[in-house]
Amino acid sequence: MTGPHSSDPLTGREARGGGPDGALSAERVFAAGARLAAESARFNGFGWMRGTSGNLSEVVGRDPLRLAVTASGLDKGELAETDVAVVGPDGAAVGVEGVTPLVPSAEAGLHARVAALTGADAVVHVHALSAVVAAHHWPRGVRLRDVETLKGIGRLAHDDEVVIPVIRNSQDMVELGDRFEEAFDPRTPAVLVASHGLYAWGADLKRARHVTECVEWLLSYAIATR
Repeated sequence: MTGPHSSDPLTGREARGGGPDGALSAERVFAAGARLAAESARFNGFGWMRGTSGNLSEVVGRDPLRLAVTASGLDKGELAETDVAVVGPDGAAVGVEGVTPLVPSAEAGLHARVAALTGADAVVHVHALSAVVAAHHWPRGVRLRDVETLKGIGRLAHDDEVVIPVIRNSQDMVELGDRFEEAFDPRTPAVLVASHGLYAWGADLKRARHVTECVEWLLSYAIATR
């Protein structure tokens, strides 16, 4: 992609809509798609997005809310910048001039709920085995304390009890979103969905990636020391 802002995350006026008239541009969508493809390949390499599982999103507009979400049914290790769908607050696809319509991930609605509630500009959803196992062992939440890696999710390394919430799974994204909002703790940028996987978020994709990596490590630690 070319252009002065083609590889930059949301800034200034573009955070409100992507251009001087508030219209979302294909250039901004594909710039987000390139970042989503790179991060998806990284997570796929960790074994956290096996088959076509998992999905990532980046906010490309706030008023109204618009997210670029990895498209459904694609190998997350082989995405191109164009393998994204744009969705609105309810996770339904939204047309953008110059962007070929693709089917968004089934979980796009939850991505939108997370972005709206937390203010995060990036959301990561992976099917890491540790997340599923931890949610099985601790269905009321995974409690952690006195572990240095807690600093990686913005918490204290000592004398700070952290609970990573666990919510029951559902194929209904409205219902799942309601469960997320009920369990949401603004101090903890992650939630586990039982028998499903992990959601994490951050101010940008790099921060969301760091949170995801640290949470996965913490869950593996909890399982290994239980």
